[in-house]
Amino acid sequence: MDRSPPPFFKQGPSSNARLAFFALLGISLLVIDSRTGLLNAMRQGIGTVLYPLQRTLLVPRDAVSMSTDYLTEIHRLRAENTELKRVETANARQLLQVEQLAQENRQLRDLMGARDRTAVKSVVAEVLYDTRDPFSRKLVLDKGLQQGVGIGQPVVDPQGVVGQITRVFPLSAELTLVTDRNMTIPVQVQRNGLRAIASGGPDPGRMELRYISVNADLKEGDTVVTSGLDSLYPAGLPVGRIVTVERGRTGNFARVVVEPVAGVDRSRLLLVLRVDRTGIPPPPPPADAAETVRGKRVARRD
Repeated sequence: MDRSPPPFFKQGPSSNARLAFFALLGISLLVIDSRTGLLNAMRQGIGTVLYPLQRTLLVPRDAVSMSTDYLTEIHRLRAENTELKRVETANARQLLQVEQLAQENRQLRDLMGARDRTAVKSVVAEVLYDTRDPFSRKLVLDKGLQQGVGIGQPVVDPQGVVGQITRVFPLSAELTLVTDRNMTIPVQVQRNGLRAIASGGPDPGRMELRYISVNADLKEGDTVVTSGLDSLYPAGLPVGRIVTVERGRTGNFARVVVEPVAGVDRSRLLLVLRVDRTGIPPPPPPADAAETVRGKRVARRD
């Protein structure tokens, strides 16, 4: 059976000829465009015309993405709010205990003629980012001078001491962690009251008790707390737990490694204790200054 179209519909060149023509035309345009860039203006015009259509087609995708981001942000804010309330509740209990001890000590100091001590106030701060110095362990908080944060104030989380404020700006502050090599804290062993100085150790995320005698009564697992002898850190705040006691390796001193109990690398919400440093006695004058003052007094008597 003949399936060819009637003579009436046979117009123009054959399909094979048209295929060959358009194939050659496409190849020629590709070569010309690659050599001269003649079709760049045409592509730009087509892209400009199709841009509103592209934006219209992307509206459903953007709406779904914005809805997902909105729900995720709400979930994150609720989680942070829950964490904030937990931090405030946990630290409020500790601060109430500190204030109760301060009231009892106030009565004893009144009997001894000592100065009174103010109550501990605090402010909740959020960690903004880590500093870029690879040789230090510091964080930047979102509270500063306008919120009452000052240099030297201790910073804690629900588990224990995190560090100390070392630099303050109007709206932010720099926190040096307890694991920094330049950080020192007067501490004592909770089990037997042995006093020592804790400082950042060479091991990342660890601390050391330096200048401890080899025959000191220390055991692995002992809890280390603040001693309160510096009039800055309230006494009894958890600092760390002894994980290693090496005796006889450094002469007359033992190497005591302490692991901080606070989440120095995990906590996002922290509590800055607004300790009033005005009660700290001034440091003694140097020897040459003391001699100068004594000489002036003798000269006045003469």
